[in-house]
Amino acid sequence: MRLDGRIALVTGASRGIGAAVARRFAAEGARVVLAARTVGGLEETDDAIQEEARLAGREQAPATLVPLDLANGEDIDRMAVAIAQRFGRLDVLVGNAGQYGPQMPTAQVTPADWERTLAVNLTANFRLIRACEPLLLASGAGRAIFVTSGIARHAARSAYKAGYAVTKVALEALVRVWAAEHEKTTLRVNLLNPGGVRTEMHAEAYPGLDPMNFPPPEAVTEAFVALAEPSCTRHGEVINAQETSAPPR
Repeated sequence: MRLDGRIALVTGASRGIGAAVARRFAAEGARVVLAARTVGGLEETDDAIQEEARLAGREQAPATLVPLDLANGEDIDRMAVAIAQRFGRLDVLVGNAGQYGPQMPTAQVTPADWERTLAVNLTANFRLIRACEPLLLASGAGRAIFVTSGIARHAARSAYKAGYAVTKVALEALVRVWAAEHEKTTLRVNLLNPGGVRTEMHAEAYPGLDPMNFPPPEAVTEAFVALAEPSCTRHGEVINAQETSAPPR
C-alpha cells in the first residue's frame, strides 16, 4: 500500500494508460479522482477498481468520477474547487490525457484541428497546473507526473505528426519551467515517457504495427507509482518508463 490514503487525480482515466494507472493507484491504497470525457469509460474503470479490490479482499473505495472535456479550462477550475472542498488537498496529479491529432502534411492541418490538439495536449495541462498547484502544496508531499513522448526528442523523424510533436515539445518545456519554480518547495514534478504501449491511441498512430508486439498499459504503472510516492525526490526529469522502474532517490 505504497500510496495509502493519498488523493490522486488521473486525467484520461477512461482507457489505456490512464485507466491502468488509476487501477494500480487504487490497489496501492490511493483514493482516486478520475477525469475523462467518456462517462461509460470512467464507470468501467471504477468497476475494475472495485472488482480488483473485492478479489484482493480489500475494502472497496469507490473512485470519484469527473466527466469533463479538458479543453474547457473552466471545467478544470471547477474540478479543482470540488477537490478542495471534498479533500482539502491533492497529493498526486497525473496529466495523462491527450490526443494524437490529425496525421497529414502540416500545411493541410485545419486551424480547428490544430487548436483542438493544442487545447487538449498543452493548454489543458497549463490549466491543471494553475488550478491544482495550491492543492498540491497543501499536501506537504505533492507529486505531479505528466505523460510525454519520445517524439519530443525525435521531431525530425516525425513527419505528418506536427500537432502531437509540437505539443509534447512544449509540454516538456512547460513542466520543466514549473519544476524549476519549485526547487525549494515540497512539490516534486516530473515527466514520464511510457514508450510504445498497447493502447488504442498507439494503434491509431501506427496502424501498420502489430499491437501485440508492445507491452500492455499495466507494464508501465510501476514508474507512475514510484514517482507518486511521498519518498520520491526525483524532480524536473524526463523518465523513460520502459528503461527504468523510476525508483525514488
